[in-house]
Amino acid sequence: MLAPRTLPLFLAALAALPALGAETVPLASLDLAHMRQGWGRPQVNRSIRETPLSVGGKRFAHGVGTHAASVLWIELDGKAERFLASAGLDDAAGSPAGSVDFTIIGDGRKLWQSGVMRQGDAAKEVDVDLRGVRTLLLMVGDAGDGIAYDHGDWCEARFIVAGARPAAIAAPREDAVILTPPPPRTPRINGARIFGVRPGSPFLFTIPATGDRPMTFAADNLPAGLALDPATGFITGSLARKGTYAVACRARNALGAAERTLTIVCGDTLALTPHMGWNSWYVWENHVTDTIMRDAADAMVASGMINHGYMYVNIDDCWSVKPGSPDAALGGEPRDARGMINSNARFPDMKALTDYIHSKGLKAGTYTSPGPLTCAGFAAAYQHEELDVRRYVEWGFDFLKYDWCSYGGVAKDGGTAELQKPYRLISAILARQPRDIVLNLCQYGMGNVWEWGKEVGGQSWRTAGDLGGSFEGIGAALFRDGFDVYARNELHKFGGPGGWNDPDYLLIGYLSNWRGQTVPTPLTPNEQYTHMSLWCILAAPLIFSGDITRADAFTLNILCNDEVIAVDQDPLGKPGRRAAKNDDAEVWVRELEDGARAVGLFNRGEFETVVAAAWSDIGLEGPQVVRDLWRQKDLGRFTGKFSAPVPRHGVVFVKLAAAK
Repeated sequence: MLAPRTLPLFLAALAALPALGAETVPLASLDLAHMRQGWGRPQVNRSIRETPLSVGGKRFAHGVGTHAASVLWIELDGKAERFLASAGLDDAAGSPAGSVDFTIIGDGRKLWQSGVMRQGDAAKEVDVDLRGVRTLLLMVGDAGDGIAYDHGDWCEARFIVAGARPAAIAAPREDAVILTPPPPRTPRINGARIFGVRPGSPFLFTIPATGDRPMTFAADNLPAGLALDPATGFITGSLARKGTYAVACRARNALGAAERTLTIVCGDTLALTPHMGWNSWYVWENHVTDTIMRDAADAMVASGMINHGYMYVNIDDCWSVKPGSPDAALGGEPRDARGMINSNARFPDMKALTDYIHSKGLKAGTYTSPGPLTCAGFAAAYQHEELDVRRYVEWGFDFLKYDWCSYGGVAKDGGTAELQKPYRLISAILARQPRDIVLNLCQYGMGNVWEWGKEVGGQSWRTAGDLGGSFEGIGAALFRDGFDVYARNELHKFGGPGGWNDPDYLLIGYLSNWRGQTVPTPLTPNEQYTHMSLWCILAAPLIFSGDITRADAFTLNILCNDEVIAVDQDPLGKPGRRAAKNDDAEVWVRELEDGARAVGLFNRGEFETVVAAAWSDIGLEGPQVVRDLWRQKDLGRFTGKFSAPVPRHGVVFVKLAAAK
């Protein structure tokens, strides 16, 4: 007979035992296609690098290898008993920079958390009571320092169940709700309110205006050298002298009229607001052609994107000759007898192409690398920089993406001087040209490029890797390369008029999945609203890289909300910052020219939560009128703080202005 004091211990031990007839179900037996992670694909019985599972020097025969940030939703029937595992950072990560944290959530409650785990740490034993739980989340986080080398393992992971087998499921479904109201039928002038140009350069600016067509345009105080086409709203010509000109732009249709001031600054600084446009890479990658680019220009007009301020139509990689290619459409002589770079057969007449884009009131962009080859192995600019820029001017391009790629084999080392060298060279050449060409430094944030990108002549600079380098990882990259990179490095201190932090393109609509298919973005509707809202708070370039010819009503609602765009294009040019963080809830704020604040209430978590913006965190005092920017409606007067429920991975994006 048991002593009275040992009876509770005996009963507890008895309760921990699997029920009679209980089944053991390995985690690896579930459909892991539902696991979302920041890089690669989940692996069964091996690490993300396809090596045997090993944590802290100990080998494990079974389990699942994944990569932060990783989430798997699992449906239970309330009769599961336990989840058992050994969790840790895989030894194959091979770097002290790796760090992960594991979290298990059941029906919205945190059931277990590992704390931060690093290279060499012994695996932590997991034993979680699942009785009564119906929805389980297994999560591997990045411990707050980015996902590099974050190879997380659920070793010997298994469920003890007495009822139905666990089933991996997709994350909760979201409806693609259109929040942006249609623009009024009366004229409204949108987009940038300030525009930079250099003396003597060709000038092209289309007054972006929504409203019923036909519409006529006029402008007062146009400086000498510029002319306006009243039927199209195209302002063209050139300015001979430096100066600042306040031009009163007007638009009229049968229902009414609108007027707004455009400030033209003729001087040495381009890109006074972040660039807006479209790029071919994430939908067409190495299949891009002349026809695709013309269709994109047509679509930018037909969709109305031009009426909201979108301007650039940019070719990415794969337009030049690919040395040694047996494909007649890609191979040939990389350069002509003068040493000038040639386009491949997919682009038979570059000048005709840029003329076509310009005829639509749009600008044309191109791409190359400072190395001998582009990322995809096509001819690039190394030791031909002056000739190539002259060619771009001859063809009529207005934008250049300069992608590091093969220059890594040229640079002597990874020091700052070597990182800067090719960009100093190309920007100096561009500055001597009789045509404005905006320069985008694409080198993935190396050497803290934000600290010197503007100094070396860049009008924008990539702050991290490719947002869509892994199709399945776009969601994780959005949070990592957007929120975390910007907050950790305080990038709001570096961007501004003439030089912008660039976290990569807007990856919504239809994209390449890198397996020969064009499919809808993996981002949920909430994540798409988050994507656009954050980019506007950060003062990032708004370059859409989905299939512009298939942009549906929901995609255009994301891209073409003029109150949201107005935050991105605010003339003050002061990028936003993270003002507060409470677990998965974050508040970001951007100061605007009129003294108001744009505020994003973001929820990075898996469940709806209330997020609050306190005036003390965002630099405000007194009562404020709060306006919902996506819905374009006032929410009322608030004092001290504003709070709202924010859905999973979603945002509430508002503007706060002092109440009068």
